[in-house]
Amino acid sequence: MCGIVGYIGEGNAKKYLLQGLEKLEYRGYDSAGISVLQDDKIVTVKKKGPLKNLKNAIKNVDLTSDVGIGHTRWATHGIPSDKNSHPHLSEDKKISVVHNGIIENYAVLKEDLIKKGYKFVSETDTEVIAHLISHLYSGSLLDAVISATKQLKGSYSIGVISQDEPDKIIAVRKDSPLIVGLKDDGNFIASDIPAILSETKDIYILNDNEFALLKKDKVTLYDERKNEIERKIYKAEFDDVTIQKDGYDHFMIKEIFEQPKAIKDTLLSCIMGEKVEMDSIKYDNLKDINKIFIVGCGSAYHAGLVGKIVIEKWAKIPVNVDIASEFIYRNPLIDKNTLLILISQSGETADTISALKLGKKTGCKTLAITNAMGSTISREADFVFYTRAGIEISVASTKAYITQLIALYAFALLLAQKKMEKDEFENIKAEILLLDKKVSKILLDDKNIKTIAKKIANEKDIFYIGRGVSYASAMEGALKLKEISYIHSEAYAGGELKHGPIALIENGTVVIAINTDKNLKEKMDNNIKEVASRGAYVIGIVPESFKNSNYNDTIKIPDTKPELYPVLSSVPLQLLSYYVATEKGYDVDKPRNLAKSVTVE
Repeated sequence: MCGIVGYIGEGNAKKYLLQGLEKLEYRGYDSAGISVLQDDKIVTVKKKGPLKNLKNAIKNVDLTSDVGIGHTRWATHGIPSDKNSHPHLSEDKKISVVHNGIIENYAVLKEDLIKKGYKFVSETDTEVIAHLISHLYSGSLLDAVISATKQLKGSYSIGVISQDEPDKIIAVRKDSPLIVGLKDDGNFIASDIPAILSETKDIYILNDNEFALLKKDKVTLYDERKNEIERKIYKAEFDDVTIQKDGYDHFMIKEIFEQPKAIKDTLLSCIMGEKVEMDSIKYDNLKDINKIFIVGCGSAYHAGLVGKIVIEKWAKIPVNVDIASEFIYRNPLIDKNTLLILISQSGETADTISALKLGKKTGCKTLAITNAMGSTISREADFVFYTRAGIEISVASTKAYITQLIALYAFALLLAQKKMEKDEFENIKAEILLLDKKVSKILLDDKNIKTIAKKIANEKDIFYIGRGVSYASAMEGALKLKEISYIHSEAYAGGELKHGPIALIENGTVVIAINTDKNLKEKMDNNIKEVASRGAYVIGIVPESFKNSNYNDTIKIPDTKPELYPVLSSVPLQLLSYYVATEKGYDVDKPRNLAKSVTVE
């Protein structure tokens, strides 16, 4: 959600800014812009719409500079437009600012600045920052930025350049990710590692209320009292090659086909021989836990619903699952014997970070499950487990979601290994270790799924049903379809159909039934008959051993234990969504209005 990039050095700033913004497109945006210092003046170009609009606008503009900042905006305050795009300038055009996040008290600050004579040209909260820094400037850009942040309430990562101090960039982070990239002939700021990965793997990760002063040959970090901070260089573990499509039409389909490897890599990191070991998580640290909360957003929340079922079944510990944006407002009953599990692909999801902070205040133990090393939740939680999905570019999560499931299975086993009978433990573990091969088998033959996708691509409404863990899979499947195909899709527990939703079923209505649990098969079969008898076109996702039951089309998946089916059923649901969206001609990697990393509440 929004992207920041900045460069100062001995190179072509315009090149690095556009290159970085292009790498950040996956985060989601509706406009883009850059500011560079040229001939002792700030030159700013910004355009609504895709990055190509900005590129076209600057084709014939002389922007020879070695200092600049750039931004891709996802609208929060003010509609997408040229004037609301970043960067934003001070009234005297001497200061330029890019900003991710939300300034909660911007209206009060704006009113005060207007009284002081400042004029605003945009509807954004960010323009307040530019005017405020300008108002506080008295010869030191760093001092002005530090002073300004003391008046800001909310979340932000900010990059600033000044006409009066053309040899530096100032950056600050609070509750919104920001990194500094280090290179021999220049330095960078960025909201995410991919923006600068082609230029450097050496990175400083900023913590909250930390400031960076970048010059072309030096970076100095400060706290809010202007004390210098020492920081170890973080080495990015992946390279620019990993964020290429490798011949696939979209990142999403590439990432779907990378899932067997992601599953295997994650399993190899936690299931070794007879034991289950998960990075910093030790059984002895958790033996007094009597209650667990799992918190996440979107797909991470759906993974948590599966986690609840397997942890309660295998480890016999009660689990609550909450949407992160609701969790902090309901005064959850958590204490020192509670474990709070926070799931986030990016590790920077604003609502999930807020839940983590609440958990820390109560004294409960916290565990982060994330795909991003060095991310906020990975640094601030008591324990962390890294899923080994590799970088995920497509907005719709696939391999990150699958590895979150694997992480929760492994964690449930870790808790259960001293409670469960050895034979049962070994049997479950053996089945988990086969999941990568079974996913590979599903991916070998997706022709049937392509055919079904063509049949349903023009539908306006599609319903998903399931029971047990398959209800969570139905929710994830419906989310995937609506995210990238824009078809209205809803998921219902099979037993809830007769309590209202069945009123929506009429002749030809498409219903996708995830029917995988042998213990619930008879019940689910009856639910399928209920919709089929009312004219529904039923697509079944079923294990190979199940006999067909009232399906118009069937997608078969390999057999496994009932609790493990969400991994296998998710793959055809992902493929179905992908092929429906491509049949409709949509850009599946960048669905409208959505962002990869949601860094505002």
